[in-house]
Amino acid sequence: MTRIVTRASSPADAEALIRHGIHPVLARLYAARGVRQPGEIETALARLVTPASLKGCADAAVLLADALEQKRRMLVVADYDCDGATACAVAVRGLRMFGAQIGYLVPNRFEYGYGLTPEIVELAASSGKLGPSGKPDLLITVDNGIASVDGVEAANALGIDVLVTDHHLPGDALPDARAIVNPNQPGCTFPSKCIAGVGVMFYVLLALRAELRRRNAFGAAAGQRPEPRLDGLLDLVALGTVADVVKLDGNNRVLVAQGLQRIRNGRMQPGIAALFRAAARDAKSASGFDLGFALGPRLNAAGRLSDMSLGIECLTTDDVGRAWELAQQLDAMNRERREIEAGMQQQALADLSTVDPAGTATITLFNPDWHQGVIGIVAGRLKEKFHRPSFTFALADDSGALAKGSGRSIAGFHLRDALDLIAKREPGLIAKFGGHAMAAGVTLAAADIARFTAAFEAVGREWLSEDALARVVETDGDLEEAYFTPQFVEMLDAAVWGQGFPAPVFSGEFDIASQALVKDKHLKLQLARGRQRFNAIWFNHTEPLPARATLAYRLARDTWNGVSRVQLIVEHAAG
Repeated sequence: MTRIVTRASSPADAEALIRHGIHPVLARLYAARGVRQPGEIETALARLVTPASLKGCADAAVLLADALEQKRRMLVVADYDCDGATACAVAVRGLRMFGAQIGYLVPNRFEYGYGLTPEIVELAASSGKLGPSGKPDLLITVDNGIASVDGVEAANALGIDVLVTDHHLPGDALPDARAIVNPNQPGCTFPSKCIAGVGVMFYVLLALRAELRRRNAFGAAAGQRPEPRLDGLLDLVALGTVADVVKLDGNNRVLVAQGLQRIRNGRMQPGIAALFRAAARDAKSASGFDLGFALGPRLNAAGRLSDMSLGIECLTTDDVGRAWELAQQLDAMNRERREIEAGMQQQALADLSTVDPAGTATITLFNPDWHQGVIGIVAGRLKEKFHRPSFTFALADDSGALAKGSGRSIAGFHLRDALDLIAKREPGLIAKFGGHAMAAGVTLAAADIARFTAAFEAVGREWLSEDALARVVETDGDLEEAYFTPQFVEMLDAAVWGQGFPAPVFSGEFDIASQALVKDKHLKLQLARGRQRFNAIWFNHTEPLPARATLAYRLARDTWNGVSRVQLIVEHAAG
């Protein structure tokens, strides 16, 4: 059962925002998202929390500054998703601004798995990523490393220092790295706990610049270099932050808003511009939606199906032609990813046809023919369709002995904590796991998937009430007809919305004047209310609506032949 509800909003807070010159509808939207003062929605760079409270940041800055002075060789070890790719690009571009000799390594996820493992350390020491000069002196992890106890130990044994930059939750033991920068490590007072991995690396660069200022490293004297402008990296920071679906608290909103502003002004990396072009999106009106649903998936496709080094090269090259060539390759991979995903999703729904999800608290599916690079997306689709924490499994290698699972969760069910509990209750079941509240991964014996399914369902039944398992579509209530204009939609799009600060969804009653299927999978609608008519579409929905319905919808601009109109994107309907 799905209910449409209206978010509670404080009229007093909305009125206070209106008095400061904020548009009345925006004031109502902000108040419903907990904003009480105008300062809370300001996105100037000066609003960023300083690096001082980010534990390990000062140590990392000293480590990097010493390495620069000593001309030590650095190698970035990246994760294979969009956050990891952008974090790697920020590290490489940023440290090169300071004169670093630096390369990067993105291990193939299917061969080496996740994180800084001893095998990856061995690969890094012999990869030649820094030319014939030999092994690196310093490894820098981005968006991984907090759980890499064995990998850091292996690096230390080879005489290679390690700087860990990460944002994932730590395990019981921390790696013995030279420095660890992670807002979620014990004892860190940094208030933005949900900063993405790319944001953590950006903060390390801010701290490094401050450390080099203290050392008088910048200036016009011989041997000195000009002080780098790190705000030139904010387009990358914005992309990684949005694509990783971290909560957009005030600090993250500043990072995203500043990055989007640079993109709209045409001041972006060649790779970002090429990805906008490949996705047929207009960078001049870039929104968080573009970053999350157009650019992010194209970068992620490389890590899911092949090698994320393609994506990172796209983000680090200054050659416009090469960036466009890579963006086209990434676009083709994304189309292939969508085809694979569609087939897997169809199979998953067929597997569920004999099961009533209403009678369960969780969903777990395994198919030996599935592609492990796409199981996370399929788990997300199942979670969205059935509103259940979902895991999908594929074989980890050709031996068929191990299976890798990817999970997605719903509000109120912390996925990583659930895996931690299962590991404690069922010793020997889980080989390894990690992740966040809403997304996690797990590796176990393929023969044990039924055992995992039962253990996961047991935790789900304990933690999830009937209310938690009922889908609720939160909306911002009705919208006055005067605001169904392209100008109003442009104002909404100019604001920063995302995870934890959701984009506006309105609701209201409409007459269904006409409806028809487009491409056999989308419902195209003509809606009527009073004398007004509206175009609307409900993506991936084929069932017809009654003559009158209450709709939850987003507003979008639909431009054709230079003329902009408003289109309603339907999220849910109640007859």
